[in-house]
Amino acid sequence: MKVLVTGVKGQLGHDVVNELVKRGHTAVGTDVEEMDITDAGIVRKVMTAEKPDAVIHCAAYTAVDAAEDNIDLCRKINAEGTENIAKIAREIDAKMLYLSTDYVFNGEGDRPWEPDDEREPLNVYGVTKYEGELAVEKYVEKFFTVRIAWVFGVNGKNFIKTMLKLGETHKDINVVNDQIGSPTYTYDLARLLVDMIETEKYGRYHATNEGLCTWYEFAEEIFRQAGMDVNVHPVTSEEFPAKAKRPHNSRMNKDKLTENGFKRLPDWQDALHRYLDIIR
Repeated sequence: MKVLVTGVKGQLGHDVVNELVKRGHTAVGTDVEEMDITDAGIVRKVMTAEKPDAVIHCAAYTAVDAAEDNIDLCRKINAEGTENIAKIAREIDAKMLYLSTDYVFNGEGDRPWEPDDEREPLNVYGVTKYEGELAVEKYVEKFFTVRIAWVFGVNGKNFIKTMLKLGETHKDINVVNDQIGSPTYTYDLARLLVDMIETEKYGRYHATNEGLCTWYEFAEEIFRQAGMDVNVHPVTSEEFPAKAKRPHNSRMNKDKLTENGFKRLPDWQDALHRYLDIIR
């Protein structure tokens, strides 16, 4: 199978291409230099030339706080860029797997979000990813929408790398303790995404590593596994203000994966252990 992957320079796109190649698929990795997704003409040119059987769309504007000040750019990439890909995917009859986010929900309550729950995003990033979902659903029949959260991978910046760096110079760190969710290791996620694209089990899914934690608990576990003596102090979101509003509840129901025969991801603590082994 020939699969076009967008955002190949990012954490997830990098691992998806590696997993495709490992399984003997033809992977066409693109980033802004090869295919600027905001340029409909370029998207048409590249996708019609390559004629992939499937597209795994990892490229996105993910700077959540910066998005509040860069609404047009964020929308151009996350919504219009996704629409450009979706239209051509339909034309060439390619499957499309779109990576979305827990941020499409309002983050309230304490029950896990279901894949078909009402979407009510809290911030600009969430709104534009929701608009991307709508574009995929409008134009593509053979689509997977996979919502992920709290992503970390070898290739790029993430919370773990930030904590490790801070831990080198700070003995005390404040981390929010009122936002709960599940970390997601791109290596594990990439394997699931390739499992999915090899099937016709289309629809909306949620995919994160198993288990729940707060950012505070995540930070504590990072330093424990890394063997670093850092005091982590729990604070509220109000005490640690950010430009973009964050969801307090990022629990996501992943039963649909099991129901469709997909293997769920390992526990997040296990994923963290394997990740630290690679980057340290």
